[in-house]
Amino acid sequence: MSRIGLKPITVPAGVSVDIAEGNVVTVKGPKGTLTKTFKPDMIIKHEGSEITVARPSEDRVHKSLHGLTRTLINNMVVGVTDGFTKTLVIEGVGYRAAKQGKNLVLNIGFSHQVIFSDTDDIKLEVPDEKRIIVSGTDKQKVGQFACEIREKRPPEPYKGKGIRYEGEHIIRKEGKAGKGAKK
Repeated sequence: MSRIGLKPITVPAGVSVDIAEGNVVTVKGPKGTLTKTFKPDMIIKHEGSEITVARPSEDRVHKSLHGLTRTLINNMVVGVTDGFTKTLVIEGVGYRAAKQGKNLVLNIGFSHQVIFSDTDDIKLEVPDEKRIIVSGTDKQKVGQFACEIREKRPPEPYKGKGIRYEGEHIIRKEGKAGKGAKK
């Protein structure tokens, strides 16, 4: 029994939800519009200010899709009302980020600068030279974009230099013991 799939999704004021033929769900809110197509097997109903998701049978596939469908619709509702953010932290001597117009310019130890641009869905902010805030309405796109930035210089295990998520714990390794050290 899916515990998450059974919970109804409350739709806040100012958000409109449209469920079209073939389980195409469109959510419009103050931050934008999101549209997603779900499996036609799932039963999605919009009654009043609540959305419920049901499954047609107790089949294994339907059980796995039940909670997933409910969570994806809930993320759409949260995205158009509040939005999603990921914060990245840069560590390392000489490593820094700067915003130049719509571009994010990273100096992260390469012989060249790494440049990312804002898109229609994703906004980049640099409150200080060691922090990057990635924000948008689609949770998957925000996470993917933050992952692509982190991928350019992931944190290394000896000194922790690189780009990491805020709150991410890097397991540090001990360096070489040295020539004269004996046990």
